[in-house]
Amino acid sequence: MRLALAEAGLAAAGGDVPVGAVVLAPDGTTVLARAHNERELTGDPTAHAEVLALRRAAREVGEWRLTGCTLVVTLEPCTMCAGALVQSRVDRVVYGALDEKAGAAGSLWDVIRDRRLNHRPEVVSGVLARECAEPLTRFFRDTDFGPRPTMG
Repeated sequence: MRLALAEAGLAAAGGDVPVGAVVLAPDGTTVLARAHNERELTGDPTAHAEVLALRRAAREVGEWRLTGCTLVVTLEPCTMCAGALVQSRVDRVVYGALDEKAGAAGSLWDVIRDRRLNHRPEVVSGVLARECAEPLTRFFRDTDFGPRPTMG
């Protein structure tokens, strides 16, 4: 989780929501990939830490199936990321802070463990929860998003 927190710090430094993720190999210690939110940097709405880490890990292992791997992330995954985690076949998801507004690994929804899906990773929540929540709280308290453009 400490590596994911370091990644979250990189996201904040780039003006993005401070979320970091790390994918561990089946041995549980080898880091296959690490990433942080890059939506502001890239202008890509799918550039969440989890999705980027999964993409990089898949390139590292040479296939899309990440069987036996663990994704460690500082914030509970959203529905998009939860779907990507299920599709990637990771065995375990470990997260720190709950996301009561958009979480899809047990708080608002539980996409990851939905019995109707063909793959359900183990979920471990609350790891270094306070340390993971603090940068998020600070970011949203101190960041002025200002008015957003309107369509039309």
